[in-house]
Amino acid sequence: MNIDNKLLPLGSVVLLKDGMQKLVVVGRGALYEDQTTGKDTFADYMGAIYPTGINPETTIFFQHENIDKVIFKGYSDEEEDRFLEIYGEWKENIGNENLDGNQTPETFGF
Repeated sequence: MNIDNKLLPLGSVVLLKDGMQKLVVVGRGALYEDQTTGKDTFADYMGAIYPTGINPETTIFFQHENIDKVIFKGYSDEEEDRFLEIYGEWKENIGNENLDGNQTPETFGF
């Protein structure tokens, strides 16, 4: 599957550029503490190794542009469409804010 600029739904399975392990998308719009810098960092996706699933020690955070290939696209409906609208607005605003640990992540109304 080709990559477009649209954020992938939960459950999508991807390969990252130079990656050898499939990842399943388990979260989007993640704020996490970068272990090398100690600063809060934004990522488009939170992934788990496929097929084993979520393990806090192997959770991978990555950006949309890091995806090389979409193996499977997850479920999408009208709620997904609404999420993408809100996410786009939120992502624009987060670039204007300082991620210094004082920010509370959005829940997108869910």
